[in-house]
Amino acid sequence: MSAFSQLDPSLRRNLLILFAAGLLFWAGLASLLPTLPLYIEDIGGDRHQVGIVMGAFAIGLLASRPSLSRLADARGRKVVLLIGMAAIAFAPLGYLATGSIPLLIVIRAFHGLSIAAFALAYSALVVDFSPPHQRGELIGYMSLVNPMGLAIGPALGGYLQEWLNYDAVFIMSFAMGMVGLICTAYVQDAPHLVSPTEAIAAQAAERKKAAFWRLLVSDRVRVPALIMLMVGLAFGTLSTFAPLYVREVGISVNVGLFYTAAAIASFSIRLISGPGSDHYGRGVFITLSIALYTASMLMLWQTQNAAMFLMAAVLQGAGSGTLIPMVAALMADRSYPDERGRIFGVCMTGFDLGIALAGPFLGAIADQTGITALFGLCGGMTFVGLLVFLLFSSKDVAHSLRFATGRERDIYAVD
Repeated sequence: MSAFSQLDPSLRRNLLILFAAGLLFWAGLASLLPTLPLYIEDIGGDRHQVGIVMGAFAIGLLASRPSLSRLADARGRKVVLLIGMAAIAFAPLGYLATGSIPLLIVIRAFHGLSIAAFALAYSALVVDFSPPHQRGELIGYMSLVNPMGLAIGPALGGYLQEWLNYDAVFIMSFAMGMVGLICTAYVQDAPHLVSPTEAIAAQAAERKKAAFWRLLVSDRVRVPALIMLMVGLAFGTLSTFAPLYVREVGISVNVGLFYTAAAIASFSIRLISGPGSDHYGRGVFITLSIALYTASMLMLWQTQNAAMFLMAAVLQGAGSGTLIPMVAALMADRSYPDERGRIFGVCMTGFDLGIALAGPFLGAIADQTGITALFGLCGGMTFVGLLVFLLFSSKDVAHSLRFATGRERDIYAVD
């Protein structure tokens, strides 16, 4: 934690409050992962409807991402943090109040605002306060809220549903969101950075004019966004169908333990990958993370017992725990402060789209082939993503291979 020890005390306090809010955010969100698909099925939904409801989460993500990204750059990160935490707090009350599939789709879409807002503003605020030479390390430490929340939330949600009922899980998620909302109210925004010269101010004004979606096809963002799409498809499949998969295969295991095992692996690897990327570059860690994700999906495809199931969770957690912080650091390296919200937002749109497509489209495939085949398909897609990153992450194939294997700096990084 050397990066934290070198920060100003007031800044450390602000980051600790932000960390607490982030932990409650992810725990509250993750507590529904093992229970919501089962709830939808138990009230009469088929697998296709389970996929549609779960995938509706990404509708809120995709629809709100551009406006929230602009809001984070124009009005500061805190207001966007509050929007995201409010969605986490109040969406579970909607699940509690209805057993209608159409209404669940609407509530699930509203729930999608949470990640679009909170995760975007959280990442941008962490980068705002991070010295460039320690950016990877601080992002790695602050992103530990994700695996910690995933370690706590699903296990609590799974056991609470078994011991009591679905209503208890929804109430617990609401309570976590409300406490998180109180923490978020005490987070301070980064001070506005005033451009010191007319030339820099003019460049900033031009960047603000750049259309949100035009950034998607820029050299800085295009390939990372495509990688996030491939991984988003795999993650969306996993988060939507893992509880039903356990039922289909007949594995005797609490599915919440999958998320716990993944979270432990994700937590552990971030302690290494964050500081390591400041020294060896982001590319080699992104390559490793996609390879781990591919191995996880292929292992799930072939899983026959609880041990293989949990080993796949460890690989998935290690892959996810490396990829998300590394892509965030890469986008921070490639952006100016006044455009950081939009750059983060447009890159993560690939992940959002993957989640959106995974539920309804792969759910329809699952009705015909069974859920097991979906993980083989996802393993193939993430392998394609690995090839894309190795060959096209920089200006040409030669530079891409060197960057992706840690032998060359990122040529798109903003100095």
